[in-house]
Amino acid sequence: MAHDFPQRLCNGYSSFRTGRFQSERERYNRLAGGGQKPTIMIIACCDSRAAPETIFDASPGEVFVARNVANLVPPYAPDGKHHSTSAALEFGVLQLGVKHIVIMGHGRCGGISAVVNQSSPLTQGDFIGQWLTQIRDLAQFVEQGERDAHEHQTAVERANVEHSLANLRTFPWIRQREQQGHISVHGAWFDIGLGELHVLDDRTGVWTLLEE
Repeated sequence: MAHDFPQRLCNGYSSFRTGRFQSERERYNRLAGGGQKPTIMIIACCDSRAAPETIFDASPGEVFVARNVANLVPPYAPDGKHHSTSAALEFGVLQLGVKHIVIMGHGRCGGISAVVNQSSPLTQGDFIGQWLTQIRDLAQFVEQGERDAHEHQTAVERANVEHSLANLRTFPWIRQREQQGHISVHGAWFDIGLGELHVLDDRTGVWTLLEE
């Protein structure tokens, strides 16, 4: 037994094995034998409070999830460098054949806060700062106006989802499939405190609360 393995994870695994795994054992067996065939892909933030599988009450094998700081989708850039999110999109669309891609932001996002409040780098390498350069200019164009600081950050979080949707369409094999009606893309934003999901109407640019 790995005695230094986090006890919380040991307890959770034990509960999973005796609970959910047992109740869904047949499903797990099918997934193990036949592979995954999700129809929905979600690009979400690493934030521990906004796990898509929890928010959407998803069963194993239902959603293909890629998470990164601030749920960013970079523009299409086949330059030979490391592109984790782009690789996940390539696999989800071209290998798994997902029919929907959802970019889901959330309230009180630490990554967005770092941009809005111009936080100092955590290390000399400033990996977070380099990653978030993608939205630094975007944040400057979101006017604060009459909004308080919290409302302004929410506006930037939503603008970031809209920007990532635009970047998503720079991938030729996503843009082509969307034009042909084979795939659809969606924007969403989750309010952690209220547990509410807001979705973007892509035609009007209006965010509305998703009714239960």
